[in-house]
Amino acid sequence: MAIVGAREVLSESDKQAIQKRTLRVLVFGQVAGSAALSAAVTVGAFVIQDMLGQKTPWGGIASATVTVGTAFMAQVLSRLMLRQGRRRGLMLGYALALIGGLIAGCGVELQLLPVFLFGLFLFGNGQSANLLSRYAATDLAEANQRGAAMSRILFASTFGAVLGPVLIKPAEHLGQDLFGWNIYTGPWVFSGLFFITSFVNVSLRLKPDPLILSGGTLSQRSIATQTGSDKRPSVTKFLISSPRTRLAFYGIVVAHVTMVAVMTMTPVHLREHGHETVSAYIISLHIAGMYAFSPLVGRFSDAKGRLNTLLIGCLVLITSTVMSAVAGSNPAIFFPSLWLLGIGWSFGLIGASSLLIDSVPIDQRVRVQGAADVAMSLFGGLAGFSSGFIRRSIGFPWLSLLGTIIVLALIAVLLLNIVRTQQE
Repeated sequence: MAIVGAREVLSESDKQAIQKRTLRVLVFGQVAGSAALSAAVTVGAFVIQDMLGQKTPWGGIASATVTVGTAFMAQVLSRLMLRQGRRRGLMLGYALALIGGLIAGCGVELQLLPVFLFGLFLFGNGQSANLLSRYAATDLAEANQRGAAMSRILFASTFGAVLGPVLIKPAEHLGQDLFGWNIYTGPWVFSGLFFITSFVNVSLRLKPDPLILSGGTLSQRSIATQTGSDKRPSVTKFLISSPRTRLAFYGIVVAHVTMVAVMTMTPVHLREHGHETVSAYIISLHIAGMYAFSPLVGRFSDAKGRLNTLLIGCLVLITSTVMSAVAGSNPAIFFPSLWLLGIGWSFGLIGASSLLIDSVPIDQRVRVQGAADVAMSLFGGLAGFSSGFIRRSIGFPWLSLLGTIIVLALIAVLLLNIVRTQQE
């Protein structure tokens, strides 16, 4: 199988075989990474409350710090991938997440908020690597199979993401009983160690590199021209000139912001009303909604179109946020509400991400993908950070309704795009 050099030397059968192997490797790494992320982030707000008091409005700063770390490294990892391929970028992301989990655990144990937050910032690299894996799954996929390829990676997250919150209590007891740690130290330490599996997996098995084979990396010659005569438009100029790419950006950001804001404050809201124990199971079901149906969502996106997929995501998100707003403190309503929140996020992210890939030429694709994940994570971090203050000042129901409002704004933009497309 001749694979070194350029994508032109690949036969169709070789390309399909490499794509299948790539998906298997990415799926395995995604399971471990999502388990680590979901287990640790679930207790992040509780750590802040223990340090700053139960009534603190800063509960969302834990989720915000993770997402800011995700945003910062999304661009760094994308630039590394652009030059050296997906494998090197994913290895760096998982390695830093491992270090971050251990540092966060030390911060919890020592009750040092700055150390804890620094650990969370590094821990966000795991989320960045997991998110960029969905693009890696599409590097060698045919255009009409990109949604399905992306959805396989998201679906793999189901197993780890659902398992992660369930393992919180065993991790807490293990840390306390064996090492005498603080109750919330164990989940962070063990979550960090989970990333060893993801790191070793991509390090040893993601060969050959799918981005290099697809021709999506910069050659040495093109790297040299970056300092001088490279006339490719910047990401900002490209967004200005491409309405469909702008819509994809909006879709990714709005779906993520809505999900993060409501999800982050749901455990805090339930804990305030005496339902802390059940909150872990609600979050577990929410994460299942995010990932479990992604294969169906991906196939729907490939068959019915990206715009229709994004529209359904918006409608489901509106249903979810309205249910959360009227739920009061009843956990029975939060179970379906948070489940729908995850499903709406899945439709929104797959539809918008697939639209982004379709609307961007391959020589721009990695840069635009990195910029999209930066925007998603930055605005998600802002949503997580501000959600605690919004809940404290106007209440959880109004926080949920704010999510409804921004999704309605996205629907307006989406419908205008659909009308424009039909007129062309």
